[in-house]
Amino acid sequence: MLRCPSQRLLDRIVRRYAEVPDAGSVFMDHFTDRDKLRLLYTLSVNAHPIILQIFPGVEGWPFPKYLGSCGRLIVTTSTRPLKEFYDSPSDMATDLALQLLTIIDSMRNNDLNYLFYFTHVDVGTFGVFNNGHLFIRDASTLGVIDKQEGSQLADGRQEHKDAFSCLVADCQSAFLSCNSIKYTQSLNVVCEELLPKLLKEKFLPPVQEKIDSVLHTCADSFLPDQDIVTAAQTLVQILKPLQPCDSRFAYRYPDCKYSAKH
Repeated sequence: MLRCPSQRLLDRIVRRYAEVPDAGSVFMDHFTDRDKLRLLYTLSVNAHPIILQIFPGVEGWPFPKYLGSCGRLIVTTSTRPLKEFYDSPSDMATDLALQLLTIIDSMRNNDLNYLFYFTHVDVGTFGVFNNGHLFIRDASTLGVIDKQEGSQLADGRQEHKDAFSCLVADCQSAFLSCNSIKYTQSLNVVCEELLPKLLKEKFLPPVQEKIDSVLHTCADSFLPDQDIVTAAQTLVQILKPLQPCDSRFAYRYPDCKYSAKH
């Protein structure tokens, strides 16, 4: 998460870290040495609980609610992993695919000007609530770049390795430069790893062939960013008319009945 830090991101972490008495303050008045070490260690080992605290779902971020933690145990609201829906009917797969593309778009384009990117995704990265709403279930492989301030390492200085980085990475290996992170990195991995499994053999041949072709383009990390974004937009245009509107999708029903865009 902190491979490409900015002062604005660090301030947000300090203000919103919920495990101290003065949560919400940027001054860390009640931050004991133990609190500071716990925060640093958590960031180095698994930033998932920190991301849930600083980008809460109640503010519109695509994460489940953080309820607390004890040691290595973290408690959040429950979701079903996306892999359980790979064999779902075409209408449900369509809805989940559109939600997934919406989340990835919000990770690139949001009011706070943060670029979120996945280093990789797997079958447990995303989950689905009982109301059909898709969320990021595991944010441990999520990185954050501040597009507003830019990375403090973007000026060409050597990226230093510290003791905490070495807890979770091979210190003999070179870290990826912040400048090497593509704007469409998360879109690439989702189009390569998740969407083909979710949308496999779900539609009649003409539509399925278009979907497969677009996914192939979207997953090609060697293409320019604009080509990848255009492929994702084309996929949305294909799927949008097929998106259902009924009580199975309680997160947007009955509102979708009155929307021409459902």
